[in-house]
Amino acid sequence: MKNLRLMIAAACLCALGLIAKPAAAQPKEIVLWHGYRAGEKTALEKVVGQFNAANASKGIKVTTLAVPYDAYADKISATVPRGKGPDLFIFAQDRLGGWIEAGNTVEPIDFYLDDATRKRFIPTTMEAMTYRGTVYGLPLNYKVVTLIYNKKLVPTPPKTSGELVTMAKKLTDKKAGRFGLAYSYGDFYYHSALMNGFGGGVFGPGTTPTLNSPANVKSVEYVMKWADKDGILPAEPSSALITSLFNEGKAGMVFSGPWFLGEIAQGVDYALAPLPSLDEAGGKPMRPWMTVEGVYVSAPSKNKDAAFEVAKYLTSDEAAKVLALEGRQSPANQGVYSDAKVKADAQLKAFRDQVEVAVPMPNVPEMTMVWSPATSAMNSILKKASTPKAALDAAQKAVAKDVAGLRKK
Repeated sequence: MKNLRLMIAAACLCALGLIAKPAAAQPKEIVLWHGYRAGEKTALEKVVGQFNAANASKGIKVTTLAVPYDAYADKISATVPRGKGPDLFIFAQDRLGGWIEAGNTVEPIDFYLDDATRKRFIPTTMEAMTYRGTVYGLPLNYKVVTLIYNKKLVPTPPKTSGELVTMAKKLTDKKAGRFGLAYSYGDFYYHSALMNGFGGGVFGPGTTPTLNSPANVKSVEYVMKWADKDGILPAEPSSALITSLFNEGKAGMVFSGPWFLGEIAQGVDYALAPLPSLDEAGGKPMRPWMTVEGVYVSAPSKNKDAAFEVAKYLTSDEAAKVLALEGRQSPANQGVYSDAKVKADAQLKAFRDQVEVAVPMPNVPEMTMVWSPATSAMNSILKKASTPKAALDAAQKAVAKDVAGLRKK
């Protein structure tokens, strides 16, 4: 009887609003920034939609914002440290070291990582997400340069640099504006495939600049042999010219990445293959730089645990399949390449094969000091205003000075 009276009293008080009802859990909105457009954007939004549907009961919802790429890096630098940015953002690893050194931008995630998650990825893509021994992001997709060829002009792609030159010479007729090979060989990013293949690089131990190393000089001398002595390359290789030559059937082969595929005209029968090995470097492979787009948790985020759960899902097998087949991206997730549809996709397979010998682009802050001097050096070499050795000596001097200034700060 006593219990009955208590229950009736409690019910009356609840009706009068005098006893507080349990508070509903506050929904967590995770804001994700990215720089994708077109099919890549659509695929990412589909994956986010899948996450939201699966996690509605947990009260986690992801909203996305596509940021114009040209302004993206600066927007992250300006807003995230002040707590005005997203919970998560996707960006390539080349700015990672600078953001970490600036502070309060990228959250270290070693705490969240178990062995199964670490082993999910192609090892070099995890290397790209690691700075001074600490992991700061989960690798999402990678981009890498490979050989793209016109199947009508090149029935079988060359496997060595000797085969490349022989084929390209047969296809070249400068008076008719035809070339066996066309790529942005004056662009230091594209030149990295030869530089790394010859055993060169931008930095030595402790991020000491090594732009004028013997291997780097040799790599530039070699590409200039292709241009001058072998005559298989156009004199001024702008991106517009390269696209035009390939689409008009006036270039048999191109060195480029996935961004080039969208420029190829309908009707051009093309295929992809690994870059050839270098006879002049003892048969070592050409080793292009690899850029890895990582998913980073913002340091000021108030929902770091939930943000990491989103990052983990975006890099899962399920998400990777959507990004690969619908977004036409190359996921860093290893398992997705065992999927029958992904395995049967010649384009995805070609980039996956190429990434086996690719080199992660340095993610240290000093890398930002390299581009301007290296570009100036390549331009002066192409214009015959300087020898490869003299131009790279000048670039080395400029980079060493800028790096010394950075370290003083």
